Amino acid sequence: MPSTLLWGAAGGIGKALTQQLTASGHTVVAISRHPAEMKSLTPHVIAADLSQPPQVSAAARMAAGMGAPFDLFIYAAGDIASLKTAEMTPADWNRILSANLTGAFLTAQASLPHLKADARLVFIGAVHERLRLPGLSAYAAAKAGLEAFAEVLRKETRLPVLVIRPGAVDTPFWKKVPFSMPKNALSPQALAEKILTALEEDKTGVLDIS
Repeated sequence: MPSTLLWGAAGGIGKALTQQLTASGHTVVAISRHPAEMKSLTPHVIAADLSQPPQVSAAARMAAGMGAPFDLFIYAAGDIASLKTAEMTPADWNRILSANLTGAFLTAQASLPHLKADARLVFIGAVHERLRLPGLSAYAAAKAGLEAFAEVLRKETRLPVLVIRPGAVDTPFWKKVPFSMPKNALSPQALAEKILTALEEDKTGVLDIS
C-alpha cells in the first residue's frame, strides 16, 4: 500500500487530498496544527506548528513510525494577507513567508530521510505572476521563492518534484483578500482530482491547473 506524508493537511486542499488519496488506497499521515479536523479522514494524524522547527522535526520522526518510507511528500500549507508594504509589520511578512516558503523547506528537510529512493515531492504553489498586486507582496514573493526552492531541491535530490499552480480555488483564503472569488473557481475536491491525475501521468516541474 503506498504511503503519503501530507503537511498542512487541515486546509481545504489538504483535506480534499487526504480524502482522495485515502480512497485510492494510500496510507496518509496528515500533519496539521488542527489535528481534530483530520481524525475523521485518516487515523494517522500528528499535531505540529509548521513554523516551529523543533515541532516539524518531531512530527517527521513520529510520522516515520506510521508509514515510512513514504512514496509521496505533499506540502499543502499556506497563508495569505492583504497588507501594503507601508502598513505591513515584520511579523506579518514573516508569517506569510513562513507558511508558504520556510515551512516548505523545514518539512522537506525533515522528511527526506523518511522517503523512498524514488519518492515524489509535491508543493502547492500559485500563479504568482498574476498575484503581484497591491497588498500581496509577501504572498507573491513567497510563492515565487517556493518554485525556485522546488527546482533546486529537484537538482539536489534527483527526485521528481512537482509544483502545482492552481487557479482560483474555493477556500477560506478569499476571506482574507479584498477580491471576489471568481465564479469559475475550482472546488478543493476538483483540484485534488486533477493533482492525482497529474501524479498518475508522472508530471514534474511546474503545472498550472484551472
